Amino acid sequence: MKLAEGIRRHGFRKWYERQLLQSHGHLVVTFFCMIGVFAAIDGMRGAMGWAARAEGILTAAVCAAAGMWALRRYLWLMQHAELAAHQAECPQCKAYGRLELVQSDASGDRVTVRCRGCGHGWRIEI
Repeated sequence: MKLAEGIRRHGFRKWYERQLLQSHGHLVVTFFCMIGVFAAIDGMRGAMGWAARAEGILTAAVCAAAGMWALRRYLWLMQHAELAAHQAECPQCKAYGRLELVQSDASGDRVTVRCRGCGHGWRIEI
């Protein structure tokens, strides 16, 4: 979910929490994919014939590709959320995450926000 849409719908703190949960879900997928790779390799040890070995190699390759995709997605989501979190503190009153959306650009990654406590405005860019 884009930053602007997330702040508008849920508020910054809930958006941040959802980003972290989603990213850690991808980390769990990565873990299970690596288990699949190891299981496929272990299954190939006792395989007789080229068909069984080819099936094991294909299974390991698919699990490895899915695991790499999930790992990249985890890292991207985590970096995205942390970059926004480092800019979510009001420069004036130092309140964290208490902000409301004023405006955003077309992509939703550059937003102008205002502190709910003191009314100070600043930009968050991801």
